[in-house]
Amino acid sequence: MKDLRSARILLVDDEPRNIKLLQALLHAEGYATLSAANGRDALVIAVTALPDLILLDIMMPDMDGYETVAKLKANALTQPIPVIMLTALDDRAAKLQALEAGAEEFITKPIDRADLSVRVRNLLRLKEYGDFLVNHNHILEDQVAERTCQLEEAYRDTVFTLVRAAEHKDEETGHHVRRISYYCQTLAQAMNLPLEFHDTIFQASPMHDVGKIGIPDHILLKPGSFNGEEWNIMRTHCALGASILSNGTSPYTKMGAEIALNHHERWDGTGYPNGLKGEAIPIAARVMQICDVYDALRSRRPYKAPLDHKRSMNIILQGDDRTQPGHFDPEVLACFAEQAGHLAAIYDQHGDA
Repeated sequence: MKDLRSARILLVDDEPRNIKLLQALLHAEGYATLSAANGRDALVIAVTALPDLILLDIMMPDMDGYETVAKLKANALTQPIPVIMLTALDDRAAKLQALEAGAEEFITKPIDRADLSVRVRNLLRLKEYGDFLVNHNHILEDQVAERTCQLEEAYRDTVFTLVRAAEHKDEETGHHVRRISYYCQTLAQAMNLPLEFHDTIFQASPMHDVGKIGIPDHILLKPGSFNGEEWNIMRTHCALGASILSNGTSPYTKMGAEIALNHHERWDGTGYPNGLKGEAIPIAARVMQICDVYDALRSRRPYKAPLDHKRSMNIILQGDDRTQPGHFDPEVLACFAEQAGHLAAIYDQHGDA
């Protein structure tokens, strides 16, 4: 705790002799002082100098002490500064009005030196303790924020580890998952989804195909079309991914599990693994689905050559023998079309090397 005698006290009185008397009394106690001859000047000095205590006369022209203390307490910067009202009025109503206006204490003139010393010292101690609590709360808030960042970083490390494991199974996955994050975030922002959703889907969407870790290489990397049995095995990557992520407690792994299970469901109910339809499909999976289709069309795969942006958009918006507009949430599809230029730029920036 600091030495209270290092405190600065603002004296406010329209009578110079009263200011001089207060200065003499307080300087003898070792305090530093500032002074103002009226309420308006006091407000300016209080904001700029932020004294530790204010001694404020009630009876002043233009702006009296009641109005001045009310304005001091209405300003967040000066509200914590304790105020002692000085008055020659020795009636209960005047004292109550001073307290109701926001003053912490009052002293009746003529000022008794011992009374002034005790009240000043007590209020300065209360002010110091209040400052300590504010600073302590700020320290706690900083510590909580730091710990939150550490936890979020741990969640991101979990995502990165899982995605890296998937990359070892499929060399095409690395660039794909990076693009997916940006596609999904772009759509989430354009659709005005909640702010926390933007970050969560950015971090969670790369986990959509983590279940491919459990798919045999001879199927996952097959250059041609799958036969019926192979296709059935390939489809299990959705449930596998959800199972891998199901025990996670972070918002990233929870949404990651939701996306992994549902990102091949279709708006018209023709998707897999559960044939969900319409809004029964989680919104994160609906956003992910169209982004995944777009990137799959744009990218080289063991079984296909890459398509350019225009051809890929045409397939999504007009349909072909495998993909139809009815597969997608109409709202997501409309937003996707509006954001086509941004999506093309993301692919160009994070394209396969």
